[in-house]
Amino acid sequence: MGNICRSPTAEGVFRKMVSDAGLEDLIQTDSAGTHAYHSGEPPDRRAVAAADRRGISLEGITARRVTEDDFEQFNYIFAMDSDNLDALLESASENYHGKLRLLLEYAVSHPGNEVPDPYYGGSSGFERVLDLVEEASEALLEKLRKEL
Repeated sequence: MGNICRSPTAEGVFRKMVSDAGLEDLIQTDSAGTHAYHSGEPPDRRAVAAADRRGISLEGITARRVTEDDFEQFNYIFAMDSDNLDALLESASENYHGKLRLLLEYAVSHPGNEVPDPYYGGSSGFERVLDLVEEASEALLEKLRKEL
């Protein structure tokens, strides 16, 4: 939504997995929000701390809002929950709707579920986000390897 908790966490996790796989020249990873609440701000300090504990860097990520160019540039655009997926569907022209889906469609133990927003909770919420995002990202990376 605001691009300071879930989506930068997902970007950092996936960016690390892509780098560890040696695929950074083939797979571009970015994050953006459906709202401009925090444009230009770094990720939430709690998201940064949780990611750091797992060896994942969120350095260099700044909040921004999804743009029309994103729908053209990226093959896949993932939402963390159905509200944000709906916002993306409303802002994208119909020819891009096939690129839009929930990230947890790739999480075997949580298919189709939503990544909960940890913003108003404690640190355990940020750990839960990492657990979910890591699971979905592993499966997504396997899918992309087959497409390359």
